Amino acid sequence: MAVFDTPEEAFGVLRPVCVQLTKAQTVENVAHLQAQLQAVSDSALQELQQYILFPLRFTLKTPGPKRERLIQSVVECITFVLSSTCVKEQELLQELFSELSACLYSPSSQKPAAVSEELKLAVIQGLSTLMHAAYGDIILSFYEPSVLPRLGFAVSLLLGLAEQEKSRQIKMAALKCLQVLLFQCDCQGHPRSWDELEQKQLGDLFASFLPGIATALTRIITGDFKQGHSIVMALLLKCSQSLVESAGPLLKALVSLLNDESPDVQAQCSKVLRRFAEAKVVVGSRAFADILSENLHSLATSLPRLMNSQDDQGRVSTLSLLLGYLKLLGPKVNFVLNSVAHLQRLSKALIQVLELDVADIKIVEERRWNPEHLHASPETPAAGQWTPIQRRYFRFFTDERVFLLLRQVCQLLGFYGDLYLLVDHFMELYRESVAYRKQAAMILNELVAGAAGLGVENLHEKHIKTSPEELREIVTSILEEYTSQENWYLVTCMEAEEVGEELMVKQSGLQALTSGAHTCQATSSPAFSKPGPTICSMNSNIWQICIQLEGIGHFAHALGKDFRLLLMSALYPVLEKAGDQTLLISQAATSAMMDICHACDYDSLQHLINQNSDYLVNGISLNLRHLSLHPHTPKVLEVMLQNSDASLLPLVADVVQDVLATLDQFYDKRATSFVSVLHALLAALAQWFPDAGDLREQSLGEEGSHLSQRPARLENGLDVTTAEGIEQFVLNYLKEKDVAEGNVSDFDNEEEEQSDPPEVDENDLGPHVEPPLPVQIQIATDVMERCIHLMSDKNLKIRLKVMDVLDLCVVVLQSHKNQLLPLAHRAWPSLVHRLTNDDPLAVLRAFKVLQTLGGKCGDFLRSRFCKDVLPRLTGSLVSQAPVSSRAGPVYSHTLAFKLQLAVLQGLGPLCERLDLGEGDLNKVADACLIYLSAKQPVKLQEAARSVFLHLMKVDPDSTWFLLNELYCPEEFTPPHPSLHPVQLRGSTSPQNPYTANVLLLLQQLP
Repeated sequence: MAVFDTPEEAFGVLRPVCVQLTKAQTVENVAHLQAQLQAVSDSALQELQQYILFPLRFTLKTPGPKRERLIQSVVECITFVLSSTCVKEQELLQELFSELSACLYSPSSQKPAAVSEELKLAVIQGLSTLMHAAYGDIILSFYEPSVLPRLGFAVSLLLGLAEQEKSRQIKMAALKCLQVLLFQCDCQGHPRSWDELEQKQLGDLFASFLPGIATALTRIITGDFKQGHSIVMALLLKCSQSLVESAGPLLKALVSLLNDESPDVQAQCSKVLRRFAEAKVVVGSRAFADILSENLHSLATSLPRLMNSQDDQGRVSTLSLLLGYLKLLGPKVNFVLNSVAHLQRLSKALIQVLELDVADIKIVEERRWNPEHLHASPETPAAGQWTPIQRRYFRFFTDERVFLLLRQVCQLLGFYGDLYLLVDHFMELYRESVAYRKQAAMILNELVAGAAGLGVENLHEKHIKTSPEELREIVTSILEEYTSQENWYLVTCMEAEEVGEELMVKQSGLQALTSGAHTCQATSSPAFSKPGPTICSMNSNIWQICIQLEGIGHFAHALGKDFRLLLMSALYPVLEKAGDQTLLISQAATSAMMDICHACDYDSLQHLINQNSDYLVNGISLNLRHLSLHPHTPKVLEVMLQNSDASLLPLVADVVQDVLATLDQFYDKRATSFVSVLHALLAALAQWFPDAGDLREQSLGEEGSHLSQRPARLENGLDVTTAEGIEQFVLNYLKEKDVAEGNVSDFDNEEEEQSDPPEVDENDLGPHVEPPLPVQIQIATDVMERCIHLMSDKNLKIRLKVMDVLDLCVVVLQSHKNQLLPLAHRAWPSLVHRLTNDDPLAVLRAFKVLQTLGGKCGDFLRSRFCKDVLPRLTGSLVSQAPVSSRAGPVYSHTLAFKLQLAVLQGLGPLCERLDLGEGDLNKVADACLIYLSAKQPVKLQEAARSVFLHLMKVDPDSTWFLLNELYCPEEFTPPHPSLHPVQLRGSTSPQNPYTANVLLLLQQLP
């Protein structure tokens, strides 16, 4: 469509359309006119403005009812014309204003007309466009006293729409149109600006409207927050003088939203407040920073009361406000902190709200049962982060947001505040009372993290962070306080040895300062003067240690690689706690080590320990000489062994000898700690030297007996069918017989006599000297000697642990029979006693050792096993079988059941490995037959079947006959009438309780 630039051309096109609309006022004719207006230039429209408006105004003024759709289309067309032209005549401006306003008024009800929302919105937009279309000084005529009724009518109409309409779009449009009438809109569409005199005259004119406008706007603000927000934004920036007294509360509202959950709200508040700060806004006679400081003073004064009286949501709001003030004030927060009264109020509130709930018994009873998996604890965190803190429960709040805000408040205080002042203040609280110690430690941890800028948003570019040297100095002082004996070695369990260790440390003159009350106060008295620690006090001690360990991790992240300078004082205590039996402490220590690894650029815990093993080993060696003052020393070595590799062995070899010597000296007092170290040591040796430990991982049932499958040729290559071969076979048999009877020394001498004489070097004048044993073999030998003595200890826990160590010693020594067999000979009597006359738990553990011995030195064990152990085992199985056959499902949870199951599962592999004779095999089979009954628990039936599967490998014919004697699935017909029929005693009835298991076994018989 062509554009008509000249009035003549436009008039020729528009005249018939306007005439048609004047004749017939329809929606179609209005739409036709507006479509033609799209092709006319703005200059041509300006010339033809009144001609075009005439049919539209005529339509509005025509008496009688009109359709709303027609009125709406007319108003929209007028708005289009006004948006492209200027109103240059005073009379036209006023008439158009009246005509548009009348579209929304009902004379009968004297209220806004009940018309459609579309029409209301169109009229409001038309009024706003009209006011912006007023040209030059013509607008002044609209604000003369004679026009006040017309203006007042429009103001009343718009306020009514803004307050009563449900449509938010209409409400906002009405408020914006009202702003246009009052010259308070933000748009640039007004044709002229006002000088000071004109503004004063307008103010006087609008004074009569002020009460009605103010009350209506107040109702709108308090009625709909979303709608009222636009009014707040429109008035707040332009009322600095009239709202001087309200500046503080309004600023408080903005600051509280600075930490809103919505990122958009946070960004907008930060933008507005930063604009205020940069512009150095002055409200009345006070600067922006002064108002913030005053508000912070007031909040600090009332903070303890608010934290005590509010619910969690109230605490979130209050702490969000406090956090906002700290962000905005930045370094100027020191004006508040330098006030002793305000600092005390602030610290009191933080200490009060951070009090932990330490009444849960689960805290102290959760133990670390799998220390060998310590290295599998938390993964390395992402860059710039530390491992998540442990979940803790507080007395006065449950909402996690409260704790997060408290951490952020402390971090900002550390970032902007005087760090020396804050650390000194909270260190005094830390020392002052047990009641404050945990909270003060949490605050100190966050202060240091904040001072390093970890997770802190800096809104003040000119602020200078704490220097690395100052930060390291502060961390050093806190670290010394944390790891001092009165704060590090606290009673955390009721075990006699642990309690004795802690109290011994305290009695050595390092008594904890416990002034002040605490709901669960930790004991600090000598061991024999007052009652022992309570559950609450031990829980409190556990959390104190965990928080201090968490702090060490924070310090490592704060200092980065500079923390390497503090490793000599920090790593040893952390390793002590990593070996603690309390689960929470062990987890916290491991997390701290992971933080240290990440901060100091170590690849793993193993790398950390290996790189610092020299001074760690030196510390262990020195502390072992004064074990009464350093009772936790074995735990450090234990953790090192669990998290290192074979490269550590040369360094710790001498320390291991020191440990064994100290064990010999303190076996009656420190056995538990040292046996745990020995277990970690032997487990590490078995892992580090797989050639010695790989057989332990394989099931005994998966290996064929080397005795039952003797080769056709001897090891030296002689054929067993020749005279020489037969002679060597007899000699070998006699040698194995001596070994089985315990004549180990004779066996060794005979072996030496039969061995070829060693070649003598001409340059070697001395006797032949055997090469020294590998370090791991010598260590395992020395440890096994101690285990032989400790297996009869009166403490069941020690006996159990010692048997675990003994089991590992056998695995490590399996390839060195000259060392293993004499030690096994010495250990046998005590092991038999454990198997036959001890607690059921000890019997289970001893049977596990017996299985390992059977796999590693079978010939040596055969006669001993058959004489000392087998009768007891088979007798126990026979006597317990009737009990298990009548027992219910609960029986499977008893120790008796577990013992039956372990014996049945282990007997088969033992029989195969030891190559038992026919008589002993019959004893085993007779004892296990009854467990093939369907009346027995399913697991015991499965274990009994496994016994017979192993017996099949040793003597398949005898096993087949025995099973058929129990249940015969078929009759055997002789192949010739002259032969007698074979009659087996086994029942052929399908009701036989042994039927199912016997059939399964016979199917697997080769």
